Amino acid sequence: MLAATSLAGPGRAIVVSRGQLIEIGGSFRLPEVIALSGARLVEVGTANRTRAADYARAIADPEHAPVGTILRVHPSNFRALGFVEEASIEELCQLGVPVIDDAGSGVLIEGLPQLADEPAVPRSVRAGAALVCFSGDKLLGGPQAGLIVGRHEAVGAARRHPLARAVRIDKLSLAALEATLRLYREPARARRELPVLAMLEVPAEELVRRARRLAEELGGGGIAVQVVEASARVGGGALPLVELRGPVVALDGGARGVDALADALRAGDPPVVGRIADDRLLLDPRTMGEEELEPAARAVLSAARG
Repeated sequence: MLAATSLAGPGRAIVVSRGQLIEIGGSFRLPEVIALSGARLVEVGTANRTRAADYARAIADPEHAPVGTILRVHPSNFRALGFVEEASIEELCQLGVPVIDDAGSGVLIEGLPQLADEPAVPRSVRAGAALVCFSGDKLLGGPQAGLIVGRHEAVGAARRHPLARAVRIDKLSLAALEATLRLYREPARARRELPVLAMLEVPAEELVRRARRLAEELGGGGIAVQVVEASARVGGGALPLVELRGPVVALDGGARGVDALADALRAGDPPVVGRIADDRLLLDPRTMGEEELEPAARAVLSAARG
């Protein structure tokens, strides 16, 4: 909303691909957001194929003048597969109109295989996007917030807009965000210390070792456990098609049942959150650090004993 209002606003057009007219969490629909900004929505292309030439024709059409910006929208948890095509951020930035790029989940490190299908913020900045918008949490790994980076004059316009004051984050969140971004000055350190990135890159042999250790701790306490292979999802509005295969510790629910065990674990101290599949509670070692395995085992044993 802030980006659209500051670069387009009343009387100007925002050009968007029909394939990107999505609804995100909280029932926010993109056409309605654009309408609230006062700008006019100009749809181009089709649901599955939109080329740079489609944008160029819309920009040149006198009926749509003046065009304030092109908006490229992150699809969040929606994906179109098969006979699809979309213009790259580099192509859009060469059309002579400011580009707002919704980069979604906040990928700041390029080259991670698991994130290959996510738009990277550095690429959009290099391409010359006027504004690049992305989340401060999700794949970036910081507090919940929205970030805007880009060209100096465009960021300045957004900063000066009255809406910027209404949506600015509090000082505690700002401090947490700064601490997170400082880690990215050393990408290798960010990949080690930011939980979301570290979880994505845990080596297979390490996952097996963690799962076996947790299973041994629980088996020694009389819990029926088994190490099995399962698929996990990243979640958080990112990577909907990526499956993270790996070992998990599967717990039998016992006489009380798996739902009761899951409830007891969530209410415990510390809380332990698993997922239920095939009437078993799965604990994923990908989401546990070395120092968390023993406390998690104690919590499970305590919950199982009632």
